[in-house]
Order: sequence, then structure tokens, then C-alpha cells
Amino acid sequence: MSTASPSPEDRSARVAVTVFPLLVLAGAGLGFALPGPAVSVLPYVNTLLAVIMFGMGLTLTLPDFALVARRPLPVLLGVIAQYVIMPLVGLGVSVLLQLPPELAAGVILVGCAPGGTASNVIAYLAKADTALSVTMTSISTLLAPLLTPLLTLWLAGQYMPVDGAAMALSIVKIVLVPVILGLVVRLLLGRFVDRILPALPWISVAAIAVVVFAVVGNSAALIASAGLLVLLAVILHNGLGFLLGYGIARALKQPIRSARTVSIEVGMQNSGLAAGLAAQYFSPAAALPGAVFSIWHNLSGALLAAIYRRTDAGRAPSALADSAQ
Repeated sequence: MSTASPSPEDRSARVAVTVFPLLVLAGAGLGFALPGPAVSVLPYVNTLLAVIMFGMGLTLTLPDFALVARRPLPVLLGVIAQYVIMPLVGLGVSVLLQLPPELAAGVILVGCAPGGTASNVIAYLAKADTALSVTMTSISTLLAPLLTPLLTLWLAGQYMPVDGAAMALSIVKIVLVPVILGLVVRLLLGRFVDRILPALPWISVAAIAVVVFAVVGNSAALIASAGLLVLLAVILHNGLGFLLGYGIARALKQPIRSARTVSIEVGMQNSGLAAGLAAQYFSPAAALPGAVFSIWHNLSGALLAAIYRRTDAGRAPSALADSAQ
């Protein structure tokens, strides 16, 4: 097969996964350098998260959910893996590294969060099943008001007190209501939304960068003393999510494209939401793993996509066709 020039969508996605982490990293750097202004932004974190979720809702259509009926097994597998693997890996990493209670609670909360919307771009670049990725992210997000507080209460409650009911209500306000509102607006004003869709990822990443700016600024002193430990915990958490997601999907005889999608969905979390919830319900220190994860999973996701694409380049065309079945 001859190598075609990248499509406009492909070029746009490549720009996104290159620039997005840099913008979030810039937000983190500014937060560390300017902790005073950063802390003043903290009261607006939940509003920014709601803006991100509203933008996600605007990108959804009813066919995204119809995929659940047409291909229930891979969707169910991905969502179950999301809410089983990452919470337990978060607990395991916390025990392995003997993290202080606040950091352990933050790592576990990241694991209990739904899938991150950046996973859809990574799935596209990795030549995974993008439609399946969107559906998995959507379903895990809609389940977050129930599963995120329950899992956090169960696993992180041994480290810090957890107000599960209040957290569930916050997730309904920050996640569920904005996503549903965005979906309704898309149904009613589809043509207008279609025109603004290219700008939505940039609005979302700008909001995430401001969230990271606030969280990092509020944890500047802790970063100086425990930053490397948090980074190690995040790398292990994210990497094991990628690996176990792929391995379990292949063990259950899912095709390669579906296995890649499960891998990406499991490894990439809505860490901005986790950081915001940790800052609200735990402590500034507990929000740090979510902030670091927001930076790292974009970088590692782009690297994983490059690995998957390189793997495809070395495979025969017949094998590529078989993997899509």
C-alpha cells in the first residue's frame, strides 16, 4: 500500500496531541511560578470542568449510543475494564510506593474517574476504533455519578474521609447535567454546532490548562518535595492501564482495533475532573496526581498511537484487514 499524504483530520489530530500537552504543561509551569494568582482561580474549577463536559456533550450524537446495541460486548468490556482496572491499579500503585494518605487518595480518585475525552483523538491517531472510543467515553462518563463516588469511598476511604453523597451530587452538576445539555443543544441546533465543532477541543484544553494552573499553584510547595514520587505513580498507573486494557481485550478474543481502543480508554482518565474533585473533597495535595496525570496521559497516549501506527506499517495488508474484523 502506498503511503498517502495525511488527511486534514489527521493533521489536525496530530497538532492536537502535540500542542495540547504543551498548553497543559504551560499551565502547570505558571501555577508553580505564580501560586498566588493560581489559588485565586480555584473557586472557578468546577465551572471550568462543567464547560469541558458541555463541550463533550456537543460532540455527541444519538448514533454514538446506538453502538451499544449493535456491539454490546466491546462497549461493556471497555466500561467494565475502565472501572475495575484503573481503581485497583491506583490502589496497588499507592501501596507499592507507600504513598502518603493524601497522595494515595488522589491517585485512587484518578483511577475511579471516567474515561478522558482526549482518548478519542488518540484512538483516531492509533488507527483504533474511534466510534467505539467515543461510545466508551460517553457511557463511562454517564455512569460516573454512581461509580466514581462508590469506588472512591470503597478504595480511598481507608486513606481519607470521603463524603460519597456530596461527591455524587457534584459529579451530577459538573458532568451529567452539562453533557446532557450539550447533547440536547446538538440535537436542536445541529448545523450551528457543526460549524463550531473544530473550536471545541481548543476550548476544552484551555479550560484544562487553567484547572491545572489552579491545582498546581495550590500544591506548589508539595511539588518541590514530592513531585518525582507523584510522577512515578502517574507513569505506573497510566502505563499499566494501557497494558492491562489491551491484554484483557485480546485475552477475550477482541480484534486488534477493539483491543487498542480498550487499551486507550482504560489508560486515559478524566484526570481534570479527578483533580477538581480531590481539591474540593480531599486536599490540595490529593489534587496533584490528577494534575500530573492530565499532562502525562496526553504525552504517553501520543507515543502509544505512534507505536500502534508503526506496528501497522510493518504488517502485511491481509493482516491489517483481519485486525479490523
